[in-house]
Amino acid sequence: MGKLAVEIAGIKMKNPVMVASGTFGYGKEFEPFLDLNKLGAIITKTITLNPREGNPPPRICETPSGMLNTIGLQNKGVKNFIQEVLPFFAKLNTPLIANIAGETMDEYVEVAKILTREAVVKGLELNISCPNVKKGGVAFGVNPTITEELVKKVRKATHLPLIVKLTPNVTDIVIMAEAAVAGGADAVSLINTILGMAIDINTKKPKLSMTVGGLSGPAIKPVAVRMVWQVAQVVKVPVIGIGGITTWEDAAEFMLAGAKAVQVGTANLINPDSVIQVIEGLENYYK
Repeated sequence: MGKLAVEIAGIKMKNPVMVASGTFGYGKEFEPFLDLNKLGAIITKTITLNPREGNPPPRICETPSGMLNTIGLQNKGVKNFIQEVLPFFAKLNTPLIANIAGETMDEYVEVAKILTREAVVKGLELNISCPNVKKGGVAFGVNPTITEELVKKVRKATHLPLIVKLTPNVTDIVIMAEAAVAGGADAVSLINTILGMAIDINTKKPKLSMTVGGLSGPAIKPVAVRMVWQVAQVVKVPVIGIGGITTWEDAAEFMLAGAKAVQVGTANLINPDSVIQVIEGLENYYK
C-alpha cells in the first residue's frame, strides 16, 4: 500500500480511501467486518456540542440507485464522544478525523476547541450543511460570506488540519469552495447529499418524516464527479471526492477528475467490506 500513500492537509494516510461521515458510525461498529488499520482515514459521524436526538422516524428510505435520509445528526455530544469513543482509537494506526457541526458559529468553535485538545483526533471536517438557527434555519454552506466567516472562526480555534465539507445544494459550488479556502480551509470535501423527496403513492404522504432528505448513493455520482472536477480546476488545496463511490472504478474516476483522496459512504451500508475492495482495486489499477 506504500505506493498509494497520500498526505492531505498534513494528515498522512496509507492510501487515499476514507470512510464518509454518517455511514460508518464511529468506526468501532465495523471492527468485526474489516481491518480498520487498512483504511486511509476514518471520519466520524457528525459530532455536536450537545446531544441530539435527531429527527423522528421514518428517516431513511430507499430510492432508485440510492437512498434518502433525514437522520438529523443524532449523536450523544462531544463529551460522550471523548469519554466513550476516543479510547478505542488509541490502539489504531489509522488517522481519525472528526466531523463536527453546530447550530451557531460559536458551537462549531467550541467543539473544535474541545477536540483540538485530544491527541487521537488528527483533523476536523466541518459539516456546513447544517441549519444556522441565527439566520432563520438557512444552511451555513449555501452563503459564501457566512461560509468564509465560519471557517475563519474555526481556523482561529484550532491548529488541526481543517477540511470543509461542501453542500451541492447551491448555485455555484466553485464559489463556495473558494469561500472555504479564503476562510482558511486546508482541504475541501465534496459532495454532501443532494436534497430529494419521495412520496408513498398508497398513503399519499412523504416517505420521510421531515418530507425532504439527503440523497446519496450511485444516483448522485455523475453530479459529484462534475463538481469535484470544477472545484479541482480552481482551488489550490486538496480536493476529496465523495458521492456514490461503490467500486474502485468509481474512486479512480473521482481521482482522474482531480480528487487527491476519496470517501466511501452509502456503500458501507450495503457491504461493510466495500472500502477494502476499493483500496485493493486502486492498488491493482495503480500497478
